[in-house]
Amino acid sequence: MGSSFLHIPQTNPRAGYLAQQPEIDAAVSRVLEGGSYILGREVEIFEAAFADFIGVAHAVACASGTDAIELALRACGIGTGDLVFTVSHTAVATVAAIERAGAIAVFIDVEPGTYTMAPYELSRALQTPLSGRPAAVLPVHLYGQPAELCALGDIARAHGLRLIEDCAQSHGASYRGRATGSVGDVGCFSFYPTKNLGAAGDGGMAITNDAAIAAALREIREYGWKERFVSTRIGINSRLDPLQAAILDVKLRRLAGDNARRQAIASRYDAGLAGLPLVAPARRADAIHVFHQYVIRLAERDALRERLRAAGIGTGVHYPVPVHLQPAYRDRCAAGPSDLGLTERAARQILSLPMYPQLSDAEVDQVISEIREFFAN
Repeated sequence: MGSSFLHIPQTNPRAGYLAQQPEIDAAVSRVLEGGSYILGREVEIFEAAFADFIGVAHAVACASGTDAIELALRACGIGTGDLVFTVSHTAVATVAAIERAGAIAVFIDVEPGTYTMAPYELSRALQTPLSGRPAAVLPVHLYGQPAELCALGDIARAHGLRLIEDCAQSHGASYRGRATGSVGDVGCFSFYPTKNLGAAGDGGMAITNDAAIAAALREIREYGWKERFVSTRIGINSRLDPLQAAILDVKLRRLAGDNARRQAIASRYDAGLAGLPLVAPARRADAIHVFHQYVIRLAERDALRERLRAAGIGTGVHYPVPVHLQPAYRDRCAAGPSDLGLTERAARQILSLPMYPQLSDAEVDQVISEIREFFAN
């Protein structure tokens, strides 16, 4: 549902721009006047700042979060026919990247409370006969909440698999004191405009503590070049441009504060919706959730969504059709031993409420009031 007729949109990247307009405009002007428009110093500055923010040794910027996953898989030597265990309750981008690397996605069902990969389902899948070489586990940190990285990492190590984190929705989230993206072999971020750290267009980043993987990432993102015009491996063209890097560097300085505001909004929703016949977002006790989305669950999802739309309030469904049920992927990907029942049930009942740092308390209270009236009637 678009925001053109909504006075409270579900997300609002323009508000994020306006909140830092002078600094962003100055950064854009600096790049335009500088005359260097591919990679270069602006990208290097942002890579260093982002690596420092997450707490890793290397950050390699690229053109999108989808590309970041493909680059990560390829840099880890994962390719044709290899099996990558991931979830179906995610953006199609996760699976598109696996297929672009030549690998095969194997879908693992989710935990009922967090909607992230269930470790016990991953264990079951690895104990069953598989057609292909198991190569990697690719959990998605969904809605701003980390997946169960300790258990998933233990399983991956026990089976000799790479752990690659899809952090497209978890900028600044942490698990047992470590930022998401810093736990696995590679962490993959998206800077799509609506993300917690969003560009004015597409952008991505792959991060790692492994110098050899970092070198491979840098080569693969630009035609496999170690030196210009000499390809030492097969690569692609996936470069973050300096305009986006400069914008992201400005916005990174406010990310911690923006995440704190998201958490405050989530707490306000929690209190205001308490006692209603819906399921509020779960939080892991050993993790920090940064609320890329505030997702409730209820049987009357579609009716509530229509009620809110009529009141000028935007909502979203992330995601309405699991990847394994989408026409393009229905017969292309494998599934673990589970029937993905939890994934399918969640897709029928989840609803993302308005969530962005510039949302006012009064606007949050209006959303709460409309939801309470819906149930009262």
